Parts: sequence; structure tokens; C-alpha cells
Amino acid sequence: MTPPDRKRTKTVLVRGVAVGGCQPIVVQSMTNTDTANAAATAEQVAELFQAGSEMVRITVNNKAAASKVPEIRTRLLDQGLDVPLIGDFHFNGHVLLREFPECAASLDKYRINPGNVGRGERRDENFSTMIEVAKEHDRPVRIGVNAGSLDPELLTEMMDANSKAASPKPGDQVLLDALVESAVSSSQVAIDLGLPADKIILSCKISSVQELIAVYRMLSARSQLPLHLGLTEAGMGTKGVVSTTAALAVLLQEGIGDTVRVSLTPPPGGSRSEEVRVARAILQAMGIRPFMPEVTACPGCGRTTSSYFQELSQEVESFLGERMPIWRESKPQVAQLKVAVMGCVVNGPGESRAANIGISLPGTGEAPRSPVYIDGEHRETLEGADLVQDFKRLIEEYVGRM
Repeated sequence: MTPPDRKRTKTVLVRGVAVGGCQPIVVQSMTNTDTANAAATAEQVAELFQAGSEMVRITVNNKAAASKVPEIRTRLLDQGLDVPLIGDFHFNGHVLLREFPECAASLDKYRINPGNVGRGERRDENFSTMIEVAKEHDRPVRIGVNAGSLDPELLTEMMDANSKAASPKPGDQVLLDALVESAVSSSQVAIDLGLPADKIILSCKISSVQELIAVYRMLSARSQLPLHLGLTEAGMGTKGVVSTTAALAVLLQEGIGDTVRVSLTPPPGGSRSEEVRVARAILQAMGIRPFMPEVTACPGCGRTTSSYFQELSQEVESFLGERMPIWRESKPQVAQLKVAVMGCVVNGPGESRAANIGISLPGTGEAPRSPVYIDGEHRETLEGADLVQDFKRLIEEYVGRM
């Protein structure tokens, strides 16, 4: 099955990573370290990048943070990691970018929130300053609007106009209209200030699944600029994963979106890179980008009272994860490999035949012999204590022939 057609947008380059146009959808993430701690921040950026994040955003919220950005860049380059770094600015970006030009030069993109760059004339002046710095350093920007920090002057103006309309809209619809208007009008101001359109990415984030879908449909209809997708404040654990997947899957299926971020709240001490794994899993499940060989595994039933097929599934998943960094260098096509690990003879043979390589375990009370299917044909039957190692050997041999 072919992936959904993408809406055609402009292409923006971020340190050599192409966003938009016909380019692959880019996975992005964000650190949660204190950026003033250069060592900890560089370590987490490296972790996210090595987990598969193709761009990493860091908070630049004060002078201490801004002063450390060049060191963070140096630490990453010393490890051979040429990571596209994005500076996340709120309230004082116009001051920090001017006061710390090395920070501005070390970053590859600036995130600007038009809802908190100031009010009235100061808003226009501060926004203009950030755009001028972007032009001077030839950097793209993301104009990122959030429901929680929407420009109150714009929202009040649109609410007042709506109240006087012959058929007023519901207040929540006006909020969505204001999110889109803030993004689109701010991008036009940036263009009028001389920033090329191919240096601008837009986003309109909100924490409601249905409202996120609605706002991005509206934004996509009004702009040809690349769009960054993300359900903001998605939450923890299953709730965060399910909510984000529900929202992004609909938009991606409609061809909307050029970069994605999964904004999960990690448990205390939990790995930040989980959001990267979830983002990649969504894109792979949608058939949009393959990152890892796909394992089809039986959920288990009364025929599979043994846990052996679960153990084999885990072994295979771990084996593929360990080998993929090596395979990716010489055989990137391995990301499209399909492997099946099935637990009994009901669906096992059929699913195994449909995979590139699959094994159908016998289930409970059946002869302990497991047929292996390669490209739809029964090639071998495994049994005994070495079954796991034998199956991994067959996978390795298959990859060698790809």
C-alpha cells in the first residue's frame, strides 16, 4: 500500500536537513535540561539525535543559557555529531539573539512565538529584531503559535468582531481562527521584512485532539509553508501516546505535515528519547517512513499458553535493534524488512508467508517443530534448544542477500 500523498509545500533547509516539499517527514524532539548546563544538555541532545531525532530544540530562556549554546555545539561536534540545533525563544529572544551573536550563529533555526514577543509597538519591534537576526545569519525560523500563549490582543480583537457579526461563531472556533491568523499574518510580516518564504516553517499547537486536527486543516488551506505538527502537552504514558497518534495520524493521512514532534511527559528519570521512538513508530505504522524492520507478532490466546513465542518476539526485536545501526550504513533497504513471529498454526503460517521471513511456532500441545517461511515459501523447519539462534542466523543471511 502506498503512503498518503503529501500536500506540496515550500522546502526549508535546516543545517542540510530538508523540510517540506517532497522531502521525507522530519522527526524532531526537545531537551528538558537546563541549557545553562552545557554538558548535560549536549549529552541529552546526543541521546535524542542517536535515537533518531533529526533536529533537536533547546530552551534559550536567559543569558546563562544563551552564553552556553556555542559550547553545546562544540561538545556535539567533538563527538562527530552534526546535529541541527533549534533555539526555543519566548519573551526575550530579541534581546538574547542580539546580546549573544555567537549563540545566534551556533543555532540552525529560531523558534519564535508571536504570542509573547511583546505588546503593541514593542511586539512589532521585537519580532522585527528576531527576523533581522535570522536574515543576518541566514537562518530559518519556525513561527510557532500555541493556544496557551496566543496573542491576547489579536484574540480580543477577533472575539469582539465575532460578537458583532450577524451569525457569531462559537468561542472555541474563534480561538482556532485566531491561532491560524496569528501564524499566517506573522509569516507575512516576516516576508515583508525580507525573510524569504523558504526560510519559514509554521505551527499551531493545542492540546485537544479534535481541535488540533481542525486548526491544521485550516492552516494547511491558507499557507504553502511547511508545517510542524505536534499535540502540545500530550501527557504521560499511554494517554500521551494515544492522543498524539490519534491526532497526527489523521493529519498525516490527509498529507498535512512536514515535521513532527511527540510531546510526551517522561516519568521522573525517564528517557526523553521515548518521544523520538513514538514519532518514528507513527510514521512507520502509517507507511510514510520505514526506520526499522517491522515485526508482526502474535498477541497470544488459549492456544499459546507457553510464553516461548513472546520471548522469541523480544529476542528478535532486540536483535534487529542492535543490528540496525550497522545495517543502516551498508543496507538502508533493511528498514523495509518484514519479519513475522507467530505463536500457533491458526494464523501463523499465513502471516509468516506474507512476511519476508517468518516463523510459525507450534502452539500448546503440538509437535515442537517450527516452520520458517522466506519470501512466501517454506524453506526450513527449526526445533530444539538452538531455535532462537538459528532464526536470527536466517535473518542475518536474508539481510546479506538484500
